[in-house]
Amino acid sequence: MDKVALAVTDGMLHFELSVAYEVFGGAPYDLTVCGPGPVRVGRFRLEPDAGLDGLRDAGTVIVPGWADVDVEPPVELVDAVRAAHEAGARVASLCTGAFVLAAAGLLDGRRATTHWAHTDVLAARHPLVEVDPDVLYVDNGTVLTSAGKAAAMDLCLHLVRLDHGSAFANTVARRLVVPPHRAGGQAQFVTAPVPERDDHPLADLLPWVIERLDQPLTVEDLARRANMSSRHLGRHFRTVTGTTPLQWLLNQRIRRAQELLESTGDSVDAVAEATGMGTATTLRRHFNRTLGVPPDAYRRTFRRTRAAAG
Repeated sequence: MDKVALAVTDGMLHFELSVAYEVFGGAPYDLTVCGPGPVRVGRFRLEPDAGLDGLRDAGTVIVPGWADVDVEPPVELVDAVRAAHEAGARVASLCTGAFVLAAAGLLDGRRATTHWAHTDVLAARHPLVEVDPDVLYVDNGTVLTSAGKAAAMDLCLHLVRLDHGSAFANTVARRLVVPPHRAGGQAQFVTAPVPERDDHPLADLLPWVIERLDQPLTVEDLARRANMSSRHLGRHFRTVTGTTPLQWLLNQRIRRAQELLESTGDSVDAVAEATGMGTATTLRRHFNRTLGVPPDAYRRTFRRTRAAAG
């Protein structure tokens, strides 16, 4: 999977292409830009490294956003993406790149997403696709799709996490100064704005909580630590994180569980205790509900992926 190819042609969105290049352009990935020849991406002229037939040699193919969804994507691009998938590549679209995957038939019978402004068009044009307008990204295993702009980064980091684990994905996120993980099922946009500065009312509380995930924390515990009422705490959490205190806390526990399952041989019971879940049954329920796979299967899949990548 570490051999990644960007599928480009005239009419691609430069932001999504740049996101993929930033994430996969360094070690341990071997990135190749594949196109039919010199292409125009926004105002820029891009000289690909290889032709579109180079997609067949990649373990992962990334299709950036397609600028004009009213125009069908080029047949040569669609055919090349389909051929790469048939050859065994994992194929991921960013934003409106989903229209390319749909034209290739890769989304038929599958759940998929794209930028919320174009989900109706995608659903109308490709009725065999189960379009979900409310999520950041959808992982179908060998076919993945993301919503627009920032969600493209979320999907790229999700792929890095699958390939090399949460710790490495977090390192990449820190380099790019972006949140390390937003679950694919999260809403595409939050009506409450997220402060750009670190001096928000929860700046001291959030690190304090993360250091104590093994403890049975409650909303009341968090409110008491923040010296505010539970109601005010909930309002601040909505503003800063886009979710409730309990959901944010659960997300942090799940993330920590992922790291422990990847990096240790601890039993599921031990992981449950270390993440404040209490019992393996509780961990399995929340882990499966959040990630769509039980902890044991997640550990096996991660280790198989790492072994294949190595």
